[in-house]
Amino acid sequence: PGSKSISNRVLLLAALADGVTEVRDLLASDDTERMLDALKALGVGVESLGDEAWKITGCGGQFPVRQAELFLGNAGTAFRPLTAALALAGGDYILKGVARMHERPIGDLVDGLRQLGADVTYLGNEGFPPLHLKPANIQPGGVVKVRGDVSSQFLTGLLMALPLTGQAVAVDVVGELISKPYIEITLSIMARFGVVVQREGWQRFIVPAGSRYVSPGTVYVEGDASSASYFLALGAIGGGPLRVEGV
Repeated sequence: PGSKSISNRVLLLAALADGVTEVRDLLASDDTERMLDALKALGVGVESLGDEAWKITGCGGQFPVRQAELFLGNAGTAFRPLTAALALAGGDYILKGVARMHERPIGDLVDGLRQLGADVTYLGNEGFPPLHLKPANIQPGGVVKVRGDVSSQFLTGLLMALPLTGQAVAVDVVGELISKPYIEITLSIMARFGVVVQREGWQRFIVPAGSRYVSPGTVYVEGDASSASYFLALGAIGGGPLRVEGV
């Protein structure tokens, strides 16, 4: 199946881009369904083409719906990047999920967004969803510090949202970045949509001023090789070796 990590990254960037993007081989999952539902609620053009293919009509960084309450279930790959994007999108939004989502920490991402001037309020426990997002007051010359030993989804969400500021913003990683492969995925997809992030090792990432997303036309979601691990485990349980080609 298509990668969940790539699927929701592509959907969000397609929504933020100028132009129409055809997304093929999208993973059918609760996370992607929550992202698609949220994009529809925000006024983004979302059309099913069948066979895990979708047409996304981008909004050029300006969501048509400026006030909304979104329910994102337990979809972390939807909740975290949407939090970052909507915090910098200039609207008034409430983001909620199931009880389990409200137990999943999001404080490091909110702290990073607040460093930029985002207006984020916790509606329940400090450091956890649900959240109320109001229009940000972005200051020029922004530098955001993010811990490297927390979920890569926090840094991913920040990086993908930063072009919405229209300014040059640097993200400094405090400590060692533990999830480099997932950040590489993020940077690669951003570049596919026309935003090239300048990188100084794994300690500093700079999104240039004037960056904006532009549809590449058609995007194929790569398969998730980690899915093969389930079959590998079954093979081990069965007592015999299992060879998976191409993984």
